[in-house]
Amino acid sequence: MQIAFSADDRRTVEQPYYLPSGDEVEVFEAAHRQRLPLMLKGPTGCGKTRLVEHMAARLELPLITIACHEDITAADLVGRYLLHGGETVWVDGPLTRAARRGAICYLDEVVEARADTTVVIHPLADHRRELNLERLNETIRAPDNFMLVLSYNPGYQSVLKDLKQSTRQRMVGIELGYPPAEREIRILMQESGIDQVQAVELVKLAHAIRKLDASMLPDVCSTRTLVSTARLLREGLSPRTAATAAMLLPLCDDAEVMRGLREVVNTYLPD
Repeated sequence: MQIAFSADDRRTVEQPYYLPSGDEVEVFEAAHRQRLPLMLKGPTGCGKTRLVEHMAARLELPLITIACHEDITAADLVGRYLLHGGETVWVDGPLTRAARRGAICYLDEVVEARADTTVVIHPLADHRRELNLERLNETIRAPDNFMLVLSYNPGYQSVLKDLKQSTRQRMVGIELGYPPAEREIRILMQESGIDQVQAVELVKLAHAIRKLDASMLPDVCSTRTLVSTARLLREGLSPRTAATAAMLLPLCDDAEVMRGLREVVNTYLPD
């Protein structure tokens, strides 16, 4: 199988590399033109963050990323008063900075944040496109270029960790998955510089692992871990050593499962 590279494969200087698997670029652009917030759904390491980085560069917009976690508060997003030089001064949070500047504000893994925190985005995510700073008695009206983007992994959803319906229904959705084999091969070659033979072997291995029983291995090797494996190959590690370090060990700690995974690796990769 020969992989033909297109112009999109060579856009690494102007934009972070991203190879679409569907119509996600067109949907992202349409949502931005219509000033609609966007929700990205997909498994870990499938390219959600890279898509946002690519689109920020493509649209020539600044990007402000917020890595969400369970301890994040509304003040962490919006801002707070802090002591500075003996005085109390207001410091904008990342959401406020994005709304003032007309940037893309990306809330990565938003379901990790507390539900009572994420409601602060609601006025920005509907027709109002406003952010209320009660402590400053100020309302920011986001400029046309501002865009709110959320991402989460549906595989980690639970009753306690899910987006509120009042948040979800404000969003336009894009669902991403791991790329088809031919595209994943192209991504590995572009991102790491390995040859096509090596890329094909790694993608075949990944597909074999992804077909394993989910009860034995609830998570699988992502495109991100494949790229890491390929980069270790470029450093001269053997295929099996690279795959063990970048694909297997991050997946699980169970000794029996690891033995089974090593057998799969030995089947698909040379020494």
